[in-house]
Amino acid sequence: MASPKEASHSIEIAGPNVGGTGYGLLGKSHPLLQWPFPKSFAGLTWRPTIPSEEQAFAAMHAALTSGCNLWNGGEIYGTPDNNSLTLLKNYYTLYPENADKEVLNIKGATRPGLQPYGSPDYVIESVEDCLQMLGERGRIDMFECARRDPKVPLKETLGALAELVDEGKIGGVALCDVSANTIREAAKITRIVAVEVELSLWSTEPLTNGIAEACFELNIPIIAYSPIGRGMFTGRIKSLGDIPQGNVRKILARFQPQNFGTNMKLLRELEKMAQKENCTPAQLALAWVRSLSNKERMPRIIPVPGARTAERVKEKPSRSS
Repeated sequence: MASPKEASHSIEIAGPNVGGTGYGLLGKSHPLLQWPFPKSFAGLTWRPTIPSEEQAFAAMHAALTSGCNLWNGGEIYGTPDNNSLTLLKNYYTLYPENADKEVLNIKGATRPGLQPYGSPDYVIESVEDCLQMLGERGRIDMFECARRDPKVPLKETLGALAELVDEGKIGGVALCDVSANTIREAAKITRIVAVEVELSLWSTEPLTNGIAEACFELNIPIIAYSPIGRGMFTGRIKSLGDIPQGNVRKILARFQPQNFGTNMKLLRELEKMAQKENCTPAQLALAWVRSLSNKERMPRIIPVPGARTAERVKEKPSRSS
């Protein structure tokens, strides 16, 4: 996943510099619950079976030493007592010297059913809960509401977060899965330090729907989640039977029976291209996302793939551009 060259491709985000590839904490601390309210669906805390803390810590440590110091987590990645934040707290207890080496992007402010709730009081409560779960060594460099709440004026939601920035409780305000119009509206309310969206060879919408353009014009970096196609490009999913029951992919269009076969044919083509480049499909897919960063009229783009093991983290992309 990462390369020792990551540090030389540093990008400034929320103040500190981060490597050209980050690390997703989605899925490292709680087993999968059933849809429609999955508390987990991939990575280190959202998986049908979870890695041990020892395995998770080894993967996290490998990411950090590889230069992948932008870490993406959230209170919704697990249960209140076992999620990516509590995992971080335990990690910092074991490795206190690393507590100041990562840049943490944390999402929250949702209610059961993953419903966004952007009232100022609830947003503040969510941040306070996250800080408590992180413990005294943790800090939140960026906080984002997991989605925009259409029932609450954006000015009220972001105004509450801006106050928390002024109080020093969070480092900056980010956005997650919002439209280009929302990005422009938000930037008029407070400084937006990052926008998180799904971006991969399978999810190229941000490149054409105005999101990338808005971020470029406003000088806002994009944090690209699921850059390897929700695990599809790893080659571990060869049939629909490889997707565990209750996994969120069961409801996504690309994993439905009428689409899966066509997508597998496309994956075979990607595999052929990767073979020519002497790399894996996942490495090629990740390198493609990285290559978009700072192209003409493109913002800085930082993919945040997840990985359960240190071995996966240490896989070097064929191209580190």
